Amino acid sequence: MKKLHFIFDKRSKKAQNLKKKILKKYNNTSPKKSECIVVAGGDGFMLNVLKRFYMIKKPFYGINCGTFGFLMNKFIFTDIEKKISKARKTLINPLELTTIDKNNKRKKLIAINEVSLFRESRQTALIKINVGKKIIMKKLIGDGVLISTPAGSTAYNLSVHGPILSLNSGKLAITPISPFRPRRWKGRIISNNMKVKIKNLDIFKRPIAAVADNVEVRGVKSLMIKINKNIKLVLLHDRDRSLVKKIKIEQLKKNIK
Repeated sequence: MKKLHFIFDKRSKKAQNLKKKILKKYNNTSPKKSECIVVAGGDGFMLNVLKRFYMIKKPFYGINCGTFGFLMNKFIFTDIEKKISKARKTLINPLELTTIDKNNKRKKLIAINEVSLFRESRQTALIKINVGKKIIMKKLIGDGVLISTPAGSTAYNLSVHGPILSLNSGKLAITPISPFRPRRWKGRIISNNMKVKIKNLDIFKRPIAAVADNVEVRGVKSLMIKINKNIKLVLLHDRDRSLVKKIKIEQLKKNIK
């Protein structure tokens, strides 16, 4: 029997019902001694677990107890070991976000899906965007901007009409959120070897917040985003529902539309 560590979303009734069934059959091994971490919940819960346990370098297998479950596998409570043994591995390097706020306090976060910048007030955001040493946008006026990984390109990025990136593309997507000026700017696809630097051009009149997946930093003056290739997250997916396949399906849907 495989040594598995199970984590169940306390806010999900479906996950808590699954917990009763699974823990009758399996021992819940500690995270460090386990061979795999099994996560029962939705995509948001999975993102939280990945950030909490990535340092112990174990693969993660998700069981969908949420709504959409793009990062998860189908809801099951039997043959878990067999599913894990046959699962496909997907390697993900997260984004690393470093923010400096209006009080010059520095904070570092990671994001698996995306980093989003939003206006904090009724005033639109006014920001400058650098990629490497090049300025790609001197003044972007709008609700904000989003920097997405391939894994997150079918999530919020797609909702704001950003491109869907293949998982092995080696790219990041920079997508504006409701741009007012320049009104027709669609964003940019860049190499994931590049660093993105964003500066708030009016921190007092036009405050902005930065969000790494679901963790928020307010009053941001500037920030820097890059891929952290030292962090390697391993996600396990059933062979008929691999993350690569899911992204390809979403790309086909978008092309058909």
